[in-house]
Amino acid sequence: MWRLTSNYKEISGCGITGIISRKGELITGEMIIKAICCQYERGNGLGAGFAGYGIYPEFKDYYALHVMAQSRDALEKVEEYLPKRTFVSYQEFIPIRRVRTIKNPPIFKRYFVKPNLECELVDVCNIVSEEDFMVQLVMEINEKIEGVYVISSGKNMGTFKGVGFPDEIAEFFRVDEYKAYIWTAHNRFPTNTPGWWGGAHPFTLLDWSIVHNGEISSYGTNKRYLELFGYKCTLLTDTEVVAYLLDLLIRKHGLPLELACKAMAPPFWVEIDEMPEEERELYTALRILYGGAVLNGPFAILFAYNGGLVGLNDRVKLRPLVCAQKGDLFFMASEEAALRLICPDPERVWAPKAGEPVIVEMEEGTIPNQKSYLKPRPKEEREDALRIGSLPLSLLTGK
Repeated sequence: MWRLTSNYKEISGCGITGIISRKGELITGEMIIKAICCQYERGNGLGAGFAGYGIYPEFKDYYALHVMAQSRDALEKVEEYLPKRTFVSYQEFIPIRRVRTIKNPPIFKRYFVKPNLECELVDVCNIVSEEDFMVQLVMEINEKIEGVYVISSGKNMGTFKGVGFPDEIAEFFRVDEYKAYIWTAHNRFPTNTPGWWGGAHPFTLLDWSIVHNGEISSYGTNKRYLELFGYKCTLLTDTEVVAYLLDLLIRKHGLPLELACKAMAPPFWVEIDEMPEEERELYTALRILYGGAVLNGPFAILFAYNGGLVGLNDRVKLRPLVCAQKGDLFFMASEEAALRLICPDPERVWAPKAGEPVIVEMEEGTIPNQKSYLKPRPKEEREDALRIGSLPLSLLTGK
């Protein structure tokens, strides 16, 4: 497996990498392994992981639940629970290889399911959509079934993560055997949160996946804010809140991608005061409505979904993030060395500005279940109940 180094490195925390083909061409797992392992010194063996999109074409219309269980007994509890809530089309243990350095790993199994919208969960939780159902399902399992965690739950995508260096986790989960049109990867260096299998990156919910370099010092505030909307943070790592914030801001409240990024990494008040009137009103509303969603601390994040890849820095760029492009392929990483290793002759290379998202969406009609979040969702498709004083959410998302 790849374990490469470079003389040109800026050591400042974890390593992250993302790749997307705008035309939906499949990219081998070997490419993402090579890119993340170039950033080997950014980890300490306490966490690494990968998320791939397009890896389950034969089950593209099913939610792929990747379940991590600490014991057979815990797994049995999940298998008693799932048929009461879902229709399980297929299930299997996730294929793994034995790796000498990985001792006593959890059990990993995947289930391809569709929600049972006639079960009692729908009425009890006032569920109105399949996606709401699956979110509630994940929250219930992670909170109430001891020793079990759902580590990914999207359609035609999956997460593979654990305790180890990225080459070890890639070998363990046989990542080189998968092909995807979007990849994200992470090499972890835990600082203030535990290094454990569930705490490795990526963190996911539905088809959102997030990898992060840095620290979310606003974790407590973000966690309490999310709990107001029914999200449960159970994985003991600050990055988990970002996955749930993406779901809340974009899927539930209908914010377009760029505005959701600005809610998490907003302009400073002194900058807002100097904006033209209309823009000033918009960002004032955004900060008032979504104060609990602001991410404080140094961070560079990559997040993906079925249709796009986004890179975002904190408001003063305290963590590195570099992007590159060649044709319809886009690359993002903590280090330029990682990008040039897998794309030696890019057409362009750039470093995003602080707080300015880099958004790359696939060409329309390219993949099954494709989503685009560049525009506000129609009012009838979003929750429009959040108000502070006389300030409606529609001010942010359009009439």
